[in-house]
Amino acid sequence: MTTRNALVRLLGAAATAGALAWAVLAQGGAAAGSPAEAVADDAPGYAVEDYAYPDADKILAVQDIVLKRGDGHIVLADCAAGADLLRFLARDREDVCFAVTADTGFLTLELPSVHGVKTDDSANTHLEMTAEDDQVEYDIPADTWAGVGESVDGREHVLVEIHVTN
Repeated sequence: MTTRNALVRLLGAAATAGALAWAVLAQGGAAAGSPAEAVADDAPGYAVEDYAYPDADKILAVQDIVLKRGDGHIVLADCAAGADLLRFLARDREDVCFAVTADTGFLTLELPSVHGVKTDDSANTHLEMTAEDDQVEYDIPADTWAGVGESVDGREHVLVEIHVTN
């Protein structure tokens, strides 16, 4: 009989809880201004990574480099900071360098008049460039100087994407 009494009490409690829940829902949920509503209203939204390059507007204004999107593993760097950098040679401007901070990475950008590249010591580099209406791609091994773009076919090329892999 003790088990039967416990079962009756449990079913009674469940029925009571169900009735209370139904009554709250029938009245439109929690009362306005309730703690549950206040917490939901103050909660931050979902974080959605758009891969936009941080401070791209400032970099464009100061250095005239359009940095669009990336995974954060290829970052603009001062060419004087070291030898183990991706270094791009472009006509009518100082060299532009990037540090590679992981085994793989990507960056989309617009860097006009690129004609040479020096890859860093650890990353194989895939470059995508445009010239007029053509897209040209280059695969450059790690720790290599290579002519690309204008130095290869005489047309002005814009570097539009960098991929690195080890």
